[in-house]
Amino acid sequence: MNLLSGISDFFGLDIGTTAIRVVQLGGTGPVKVLDRYGEAPLQGTLAISDAKPDRQKVAQEIHNLVKQTGITTKNVAANLPSSRVFTAVADLNKMTDDELTKTIRYQAQTFIPTPLAQSKIDWVVIGPSPKDAAKVEVLLSSVSNDFIEARLDMLEAAGLNVVAFEPDSMALARAIVPADTASPEMVLDIGSSSTDLVITVGGVPRLTRAIPIGSQAIIRSAVQSLNVEPAQAEQFVFKFGLGKDKLEGQVYNAIIGTVDGLMNEIEKSIAFFQSRYTSLRLERIVVTGGASALPEFPLYIANKFGLNVEIGNAWRNVSFPPARQNELLSISNHFAVAVGLAERAG
Repeated sequence: MNLLSGISDFFGLDIGTTAIRVVQLGGTGPVKVLDRYGEAPLQGTLAISDAKPDRQKVAQEIHNLVKQTGITTKNVAANLPSSRVFTAVADLNKMTDDELTKTIRYQAQTFIPTPLAQSKIDWVVIGPSPKDAAKVEVLLSSVSNDFIEARLDMLEAAGLNVVAFEPDSMALARAIVPADTASPEMVLDIGSSSTDLVITVGGVPRLTRAIPIGSQAIIRSAVQSLNVEPAQAEQFVFKFGLGKDKLEGQVYNAIIGTVDGLMNEIEKSIAFFQSRYTSLRLERIVVTGGASALPEFPLYIANKFGLNVEIGNAWRNVSFPPARQNELLSISNHFAVAVGLAERAG
């Protein structure tokens, strides 16, 4: 799914559930210069619809945003939603890249849930296997041909030339986690409809999951429990969050069941990671995404798992004028995927 062959002139495009976001960077080296960025909301279920008229509407929105932001290239690195991508880590015998390619294709049904003829597969060797010294760890990703072709058609309709597709998890890890971080770190991107969970070692994803719990599920809990309209529930949730002392704990009590459902899934992921990488210990969780702004949510996660929890900075490796710092940090939790895509090596 990587078509970049030396192309350095491109921008990152994140087609999210509720908005589209674009980032164009300039310069060379580990720290790039912010050139252009922008976002535009997507109404209703446009982003997740497979209907052709809806895809045409999204294409028009992308075209408009690219024009409004003044992005100077038609080349784009675009995201693949984690919910559409199957990712797994496999232990395979040490062999040449050509031999690995043949082995993965021959054993595809062992690794991925869809037939090879209906899927695009990408893979990368990420290091020695923690289970067997004679083997290597391979990170595999697959996505259906139908989805790739539909997304390609949509982006071409927007007047763009796709140079790379990349899963959200890979872009997230690149933007949020320093590549020289040797110890394991988890990135939690808590979005509108789902949460992307990525555990990295040395900046490379070792475990990725899309958990179908996001801010909308939390807000629905508040609607049902507090018997208020969705707009008011959203205000309550983002104003009071997990503060037990706010509104006599009514908001906390309304949403804690859904929040703990997410915590349970995070706990399972940590347990799975530790069972595979027995010599490593997860030390830090970096939280981003819209729901990371819920009051006391990061503190709740820290207390739940006894780990350091930080708010992610999508602009960590991006240079920009000091006068824009407040503006950019205020939207950082929405831009990690777009920034990570723009930071890809050409």
